[in-house]
Amino acid sequence: MLELSAHGPGRCGDGLSRRSFLRLGAAGLTTLGLPQILQARARKESKDTRVILIWLEGGPSAIDLWDMKPAAPAEYRGYWRPIATNVPGLRITEMFPKQARLADKFSIVRTLHHDDGDHIGSAHILLTGRVGPTVANQAPTAPSQGSIVAKTIGARRPSLPPYVVIPQAVSGIMRPGYFGASYVGQSYDPFETGGDPNSPSFKINNLTMASGMSVDRLDDRRSLRRSLDTLRRDADGNGSFEALDSF
Repeated sequence: MLELSAHGPGRCGDGLSRRSFLRLGAAGLTTLGLPQILQARARKESKDTRVILIWLEGGPSAIDLWDMKPAAPAEYRGYWRPIATNVPGLRITEMFPKQARLADKFSIVRTLHHDDGDHIGSAHILLTGRVGPTVANQAPTAPSQGSIVAKTIGARRPSLPPYVVIPQAVSGIMRPGYFGASYVGQSYDPFETGGDPNSPSFKINNLTMASGMSVDRLDDRRSLRRSLDTLRRDADGNGSFEALDSF
């Protein structure tokens, strides 16, 4: 057995903790590959961060909300007037007085722009960071930000999906795909709640147990699945399944 260790909490050049870098069988030292390194890196503690994207498709123009142009000609500057916020020099629309009192708690990015007049194409740029489809050709060409996070970071809670869309990943009556996973695989598409979240009777379908199913039976099935997975890995003599776990 060869043990590589350190007595201090310092980090190697690739960001891995030296202390966690490893106890390795001497025979396997030269076979340490990228999957194992990435798995070790993934085990590092990370911030328990959640992101909520409020997608206002077809919403008001930015010049009527957070990026007003009061000095522009009347036909361009919009109807609403700007008001002061609790951040000196920052003014937003008069329609957001509550936001004006909280302006020191959020950031407004006014430098983002694109040159695509097609709604589908411009939304694809914003949600994926890549030039992609148009209304005429809606096939997505890149995964959404949510799908990338789902693949690279995964769920913060084992019982919850890493990427959720409320209620549906659609654009009007179309499904242009810029909310989806594209080439990274359908397993990283968003979980869609469906239904009307504003309805008093709103509920998410398919989250209750089937008729006749009990918690004990469900636990038995999960235990059996884990056992089969262990058996499969034990039968895999060269360790390739382990290397393909997450990467």
